Amino acid sequence: MRRTPFGKLLVANRGEIAMRILRTARQLGLRTVAVYSDADADSPHVAQADEAVRIGPAAPAQSYLDIEALLAAARATGADAVHPGYGFLAENAAFAQRCLDAGLVFVGPSPESIRAMGDKAAAKQRMQSAGVPCIPGYQGEDQDAATLLREAGAIGWPVMIKASAGGGGRGMRLVEDAGQFAALLHSAQSEALHAFGDATVILERAIRAPRHVEIQVMADRHGHAIHLGERDCSVQRRHQKIIEETPSPAVSPALRERMGQAALAAVRAINYEGAGTLEFLLDASGDFWFMEMNTRLQVEHPVTEALTGLDLVALQLRIAAGEPLALRQEDVRLDGHAIEVRLCAESPEHGFMPRSGVLAAWQPAGPPLRVEHALRPGSEVPPHYDSMIAKVVAHGRTREEARQRLLRGLADTVALGVPTNQHFLQRCLAHPAFVAGEATTGFIAQHQDALLAPDPVQDLQAALAAAALLQAGTRHAPSPLAHALATPLRFELDGQAHQATVQRVGGGQYAVALDGAAPEVVGLGPIDGEGRLALLRGGVQAELRVAHSGSRLLLHLDGRARELSDTSLAPPADAGGGAGDGLLRAAMSGRVTALLASEGEVVVAGQPLLTLEAMKMEHLHCAPRAGRVSAVHVAVGDQVAMRQLVAEVAAAT
Repeated sequence: MRRTPFGKLLVANRGEIAMRILRTARQLGLRTVAVYSDADADSPHVAQADEAVRIGPAAPAQSYLDIEALLAAARATGADAVHPGYGFLAENAAFAQRCLDAGLVFVGPSPESIRAMGDKAAAKQRMQSAGVPCIPGYQGEDQDAATLLREAGAIGWPVMIKASAGGGGRGMRLVEDAGQFAALLHSAQSEALHAFGDATVILERAIRAPRHVEIQVMADRHGHAIHLGERDCSVQRRHQKIIEETPSPAVSPALRERMGQAALAAVRAINYEGAGTLEFLLDASGDFWFMEMNTRLQVEHPVTEALTGLDLVALQLRIAAGEPLALRQEDVRLDGHAIEVRLCAESPEHGFMPRSGVLAAWQPAGPPLRVEHALRPGSEVPPHYDSMIAKVVAHGRTREEARQRLLRGLADTVALGVPTNQHFLQRCLAHPAFVAGEATTGFIAQHQDALLAPDPVQDLQAALAAAALLQAGTRHAPSPLAHALATPLRFELDGQAHQATVQRVGGGQYAVALDGAAPEVVGLGPIDGEGRLALLRGGVQAELRVAHSGSRLLLHLDGRARELSDTSLAPPADAGGGAGDGLLRAAMSGRVTALLASEGEVVVAGQPLLTLEAMKMEHLHCAPRAGRVSAVHVAVGDQVAMRQLVAEVAAAT
């Protein structure tokens, strides 16, 4: 078979995955090229490469999805190979073909293989022919809403709508009954069109509370293929993974062999080359069904690397150069257990809404954890891209050892300035169902109340510390959060209003009477140059980290981030406001993708009015009350800021 050696690699991606690929490419002696949008000009991945090329504005369609700009960057730098990473153009057959036509080595499968598995309908037909078990459903060309509703009824409720051209949870909706179908179909098609340029959907029978288990495969152009075991990706929100582990608590050696052989049958059916992942749903009886194949490197590949000791990016690069796989199936060893969590800029307590902003403080956990990121203090988390900002991976001899290491590492991670799911991830890892290895795809929905429940002990300690910091003044918290005298305070901590009276009692100690309770003495040690100080309460000392962002004071205490705002000088909040005023405000920064109601239209409470796209997901914004749409302040394509007024609904008369 033909060899295709190369010496300079262009990474057609951004952030942590660009950093990851660049690291291995450098170790293999390759010269490297990074690309960046205007939003990423100062990103660490730009400095990591030997050369870097600006490819356009922040919007993905004008930069990371611009094939012409990427090819021009390769020509300008003399790159002779392209690694697409994941997301963006990684599974775009047209991009792979254009790279080949330009004489570039594409680090991935052939355009034919990408096409074969990129269309979910065609992929299911191929897998059925190859003997791979598939979920019953509809993959027809007739996309008329009435036809789809009829087919959904024939499949039987509940039904899953899926974008035929994509994955990653985008364009996917669970429909419980016929009454929901029309609205959710429209939402799925709209999101699919904006994400993949194709509104085609397929329908599948919804498997209740299965596990999501995938098989990692590697195949060369010489006819050799192996699998590297399974990953359990069942813990998800919005159909997107946030915790992945290997091996799966539900997979026995015999089941691993069956699933591995099914994955290899799929690989052989399409003459696959490179790294790929076969995704399956697994039920409690041990039956499994093919969902899709991701024809690229996966976000969660580090857990497989931890277990096997292999560098999957290095394998990709060698395979792309035409080298045969240097190991056979019997050479693969799975050692211990590994778990990965995705640290995302989002607010779990507000429906996992994505968030953007500036990281005032960032300090990832150190060894033995592996943290993949492209961040530094002061890094901007833009609203244009995926909400994942880092991956934290722990490996241990046992699952429990890996879990405990990951819990500790998450608690030690300092990320201040942008809301994240850090504390939520800790709650997931500590939940009895996860500890027992029983988490299915229904884990978050089933346990959401417990996972999001307040922690009165931690909340009290944080509020006491916040009051003491405000009173401490310039010794600890420079203006404007400074109170030189013992005066009553009002403040908000994570949006929760508090009142306190604080009195200095000497020696860095403060008597805090919080929300009408009896005073409690809290001590604060001197702050160091990195924002660290000691918090002393009840004879127990804890480390507190502080950082400033405008008028906000950001705290890291007990393994979680907090946001403090001093409201002592502001007028008390009105008792009214909120949904009752009929004002609809943007729940996040994003781009308006659709207006679903017009001025003058009569609507009911909860009726969708518009959709915003933020961090690659679409989010419905609904009428805050029943009435008439009196004003729409935005148009399709507008970029809006979080809390910006987008529409108004006048009360019905």
